[in-house]
Amino acid sequence: MYFTGIIIAITTFLIIGLFHPIVIKVEYYFGTKPWWVFLILGCLAIFAAFSIENVLVSALHGVFGASCLWSIGEIFEQKKRCEKGWFPKNPKRKNYYKKADEVKLWIDRKNENEADSCR
Repeated sequence: MYFTGIIIAITTFLIIGLFHPIVIKVEYYFGTKPWWVFLILGCLAIFAAFSIENVLVSALHGVFGASCLWSIGEIFEQKKRCEKGWFPKNPKRKNYYKKADEVKLWIDRKNENEADSCR
């Protein structure tokens, strides 16, 4: 029996699941500033995936690298989620987030644009 595919599937699931709380914690404590750390880690991991001959190890490096790169966008989305009130804001960084009325205007404008495009 060959377990490589199952091992890749399970570890992919675990890596992606691990990145959800990492993104939330990074945004809460550091904001969007460390996005470049995810960029460097992602590029290094993907480069390593190209360089590693073992299929299992190479695939896991690729999944880790892709998850790091995906997390860059998720950090910025997490900031928007905090501004909307879906996640708690860090009280030590009050000026970092948009005010509630600015977010409401942003959401209203977005909804108007979507309504206009549907006509």
